[in-house]
Amino acid sequence: MRPLPDRRARLRWVHLIIGGALLMPYFLVGTVIVGSYRPQADLFGSPANQLIAFAYALPMAAVTALLPLARPLSVAVARALCGLPPERPLADGPARSRQARLRSAAWFTLHVGLGGIVSGMTLALVPFAVAVMGLPLFAAVRDSPVLGLPEALDRPWALALAPFAGLAMLAALTGCAAAAGALLADRAPVLLGPTPDDRLAAAERRAAELAVRNRLARELHDSVGHALSAVTLQAGAARRVLDSDPEFVRAALTAIEETTRRTVGELDSVLGMLRKDDDGAWDGACGPGLDALEALLTHCGLPVDYAADGDPDTVPAVVSREAFRIVQEGLSNALRHGGRGEPVRLRITVGAGELAIVLDSPLTGRPAVVRPGGGLGLRGIAERAVLLGGRTEAGEHEDRWRLTARLPLPSPAQEQR
Repeated sequence: MRPLPDRRARLRWVHLIIGGALLMPYFLVGTVIVGSYRPQADLFGSPANQLIAFAYALPMAAVTALLPLARPLSVAVARALCGLPPERPLADGPARSRQARLRSAAWFTLHVGLGGIVSGMTLALVPFAVAVMGLPLFAAVRDSPVLGLPEALDRPWALALAPFAGLAMLAALTGCAAAAGALLADRAPVLLGPTPDDRLAAAERRAAELAVRNRLARELHDSVGHALSAVTLQAGAARRVLDSDPEFVRAALTAIEETTRRTVGELDSVLGMLRKDDDGAWDGACGPGLDALEALLTHCGLPVDYAADGDPDTVPAVVSREAFRIVQEGLSNALRHGGRGEPVRLRITVGAGELAIVLDSPLTGRPAVVRPGGGLGLRGIAERAVLLGGRTEAGEHEDRWRLTARLPLPSPAQEQR
C-alpha cells in the first residue's frame, strides 16, 4: 500500500466524509429514539448506545432515498468524487420505476453507512494517532487524562515505539478509507446505473429523435431535391436556346423564379417549426398540400396530364401534405430518369376510405444513373405511406414507369378524435 493516498483515493475519502455528514441528522434522530426509552443512559459516551442510534439511522436514510430526486443528486456526487471509469455509465434523471428507487435507496444507505463509520474513525483516530506520536516529546500528553494511557506505556521502549504506532494507526485509517471508497466505486454502476426501464426509455427517446431526423430529411429531400432537379433542367434548356428562342428562355426563368421562391418558403416553414418546438416533437405539420398541386405541376419542368376523381380539397391535412410530397418526389424522379417528349400522366382518386395516386412517366430505354448520395426518393415515398398506414408500388408497367401510392383516409369520427 502507498504511504499516502493518491488523488482518486483522496476524493473518495471526501465522498465518504460527505456521507457521514449526510448521516448526522438521521443519527441525531436515532439518539432521540434511544433516549426516549433509556433516559439515564450516556448517549454519546456509550459505544453500545451509539451503535443502536446508528442502526436506527440507516432505515430512515433508506426511506428518504426512495424519493425520485435522490438518484440524480447521488449520481452527481458519485461522478465528481468516486473516480468511476467512463465505460461504466450512471443513470441520468430521477428514479421513476420501483427497481430504480430501491437501488437508489440501497446506494444512499451504503454511502451514509460507510461514510458514518469512516467519518467517525477520521475524527477520533487522527487526533489520537497524533497524540500517540507526540508521547516521547511532551510529558503533558503522557499525563493527560483525556488519553487515559496505562502506566506501562510510560517506559522508554514504549515511548520509542509510539511514533511508529501512530503512523500505523494513520496507515490503517488510510487503508480503511481506501477500501470503503473502492467498495462504493465498485457498487455505484450497479446501484446507480441504468435499470432495464431506463435503457428502454433511452432507446425510445433515441428512436423518437431518429424519427424526427428521418422525417426532416425526407421533407428536405423532397422539396429541395425536386426544386434543384427542376431548376437544373429548365436552366439547361434555356441555355441551349438562349439565342434562338427568347420567349422560351423568359418562361424558363419565370419557372425557375417561382420554383425557388416556393422552395424557400417551404424551407422557412420546416425550419421555423423546428425552432419553435424545443422538445424536438416536430410532427411535420407544415408544408404544402394538394391545394398547391396546380402550382407544382405548372412549374415542374415537365408536361403533365393531370386528372382528379373526387375533390382533393376534402382530403385531411395530414394526408394532403404527404400526398403532395409523394407527387413531388415522383415528378423529381421523372425529371432525373424519365424520357422526354411524352407527358407524365398523373391520376388522383379520392375514394370513400382511400386516396390513390398513380403517376406514369415515359422510360428512357436505358438504365437510370443513380447520383452519389441519391436513391432515397422511393424509400422516402414508401416511408411516408407506411406512416399513414398505406402502401406504395413502383416499377415498369406497359413500357412506362408507374408509381402507385394508396393512402387510407380517416373517417369523420376518427378526424374528430
